[in-house]
Amino acid sequence: MALNVGDPAPLFSLPDSDGKLVNLVDLKGRRVVLYFYPRDNTPGCTKEACNFRDAYAQFQAKDVIILGVSTDDAKSHNKFATKFELPFPLLIDEGGQVAATYESYGLKKFMGKEYMGISRNTFVIAPDGTIEKIYKKVKPESHAEEILAALT
Repeated sequence: MALNVGDPAPLFSLPDSDGKLVNLVDLKGRRVVLYFYPRDNTPGCTKEACNFRDAYAQFQAKDVIILGVSTDDAKSHNKFATKFELPFPLLIDEGGQVAATYESYGLKKFMGKEYMGISRNTFVIAPDGTIEKIYKKVKPESHAEEILAALT
């Protein structure tokens, strides 16, 4: 069954790079930008993360929480966040179960090879816990601005 705007956002509990659990249910009452990305320290993912970093103050001014999610481990997330001074949590979705729940994990192809991985999708979750907007196959360079422009 496909996720649609207006559906309840699937609940999750994932550790950040410091081992602190982030539970979606605890964020009810706040708007959340949940973005799934394939890999730390790759060109597109770095552009996307830095784009969110550069717009972070604008998201904070609108009381919006940003959460990045990939299957990378804590060490990788810490290196990535430190290197690029990312001010928001990167969550560890080992095995991609949460990404799969958000229809953002599956078979991918790159240079003729097939593998399982995360798709670059973003979900804006409304304060009431429903999905407000879904962005599929986003452009990493301008994605944060695209979301900010759509927020009311």
